[in-house]
Amino acid sequence: MKYLVLAANGKEGQLVTNEAINRNLDVTVMVRGENKTVAKNVIKKDLFDISYDDLKPFDVVLSCFGSSNFDDHLKITKKLYQLLKNTNKRLIINGGAGSLYVDSKHQQRMMDVNDFPEAYKPIANGMAKALDYLRDCDDFLWTYISPAQLFNATGERKNDYILGGEQQIYNSKGESEISYADFAIAMIDEATKGNHLKQRISVVGI
Repeated sequence: MKYLVLAANGKEGQLVTNEAINRNLDVTVMVRGENKTVAKNVIKKDLFDISYDDLKPFDVVLSCFGSSNFDDHLKITKKLYQLLKNTNKRLIINGGAGSLYVDSKHQQRMMDVNDFPEAYKPIANGMAKALDYLRDCDDFLWTYISPAQLFNATGERKNDYILGGEQQIYNSKGESEISYADFAIAMIDEATKGNHLKQRISVVGI
């Protein structure tokens, strides 16, 4: 199996790359500028310029793309769909938590509640639109992974996590938090196992 990490220079992208290399996986990274990861196999290219030839050698593509422009998330998702549809290649997306449901009937999302920060709503909405788009892609092997409510860039690596689905979940301490490092573990677990095709899953730290 060959793996490609997109937007690998970001904090999460570097950790996902580290996790893949530590497991001795055949991993390549795609970066726009100078490579900041530990990977030796590098494609230097802007993600918006990606082509099928770039993706052709790989079995699993992991997107760690993030942007302050909320429209970019849907644009990238649509582009990756067009390149990967009707193939056996899998796409795993590092998604947002804002679209997780906070009720058992799945009628209210985290980003719809009153205490959700206004500053994050545009990005949360952009990521939610990308997820909604994926749900209609029956000819495409995708998995969307949402972190816990608090996605902690400097949090402790605990080497474990709790797997959930569409609804916000909590650990035994009543916390909805996961570190970037443990989220990277979850992404690589899904990349190697492929247990949740055409599904959104969520993860919280133990």
